[in-house]
Amino acid sequence: MRGYAVVLITVPGEKAEELMRLLVEERLCACVNLVRGVKSLYWWRGKVEEGEEHLLLGKTDLARVGELTRRVKEVHPYTVPEIIAIPIVAGNPDYLSWIDESLG
Repeated sequence: MRGYAVVLITVPGEKAEELMRLLVEERLCACVNLVRGVKSLYWWRGKVEEGEEHLLLGKTDLARVGELTRRVKEVHPYTVPEIIAIPIVAGNPDYLSWIDESLG
């Protein structure tokens, strides 16, 4: 069985659905969930900033994380987009097999 990851990506609202569709259609993720209305507080260029974003939760295999990161950076409007991969240490074997099938 291959290794899998959940990838967290924050994105402005107007770009969220476009990005999630791209990730699935290009088979970089088997599935992407959209969590709307995430409030973010963060340091940027020496001061604290605040904003409303959406959070994408993409399910993929670990082998695609590098390509996924490169592709998101190409199309994401932020200078430094959040792209964080968290390894899946356990899960429903049927779901993990479905990820394999979906990614081709």
